[in-house]
Amino acid sequence: MHFQELRLESQRLLLNPILDSQLDILHNIFIDPHVRRYLCDDRIFPVQEVEEMLLESQKLFNEKRFGLWFIETKQEQKIIGFAGLWYFFVEKQPQLIYALLPEATKKGYATEASNRIIEYCFKNLGYEYLLASCDKPNLESQKVAQSIGMKEIEEKIVDNKPVLFFKIER
Repeated sequence: MHFQELRLESQRLLLNPILDSQLDILHNIFIDPHVRRYLCDDRIFPVQEVEEMLLESQKLFNEKRFGLWFIETKQEQKIIGFAGLWYFFVEKQPQLIYALLPEATKKGYATEASNRIIEYCFKNLGYEYLLASCDKPNLESQKVAQSIGMKEIEEKIVDNKPVLFFKIER
């Protein structure tokens, strides 16, 4: 399996599977205060933990044709975050995930990347639905979920925090 086969493209973005050599870039996204705030419960992930996630992502790409893709702007050729599919809870299939660096927010990139991942799920992976979740205070992620056609389906308390779950069907 060549990761290049799993490269996705949208109007303004390239989504490339994350490579071993890009561990530092991925780690820097995870430790960015803006990203940490909602994605990591404000926890600073050590490099080793991000490396384990990267290895898991590559294993998932090899076995299931999904994982984490870097989001890169075509025009500036700059990595601005990542998107992908990831297991968070005990689930049959992974959830949609994305994270953008603060300078890339409010430009429609999260919506564009998420729409491309959803299209890939339905056309290439044969999924009938896709879930996403976010902490209840994360209003921006709620807006993205709604803008890509996801509907809120439930609220659960996870680790003493309210988490909203969204779903889109094929």
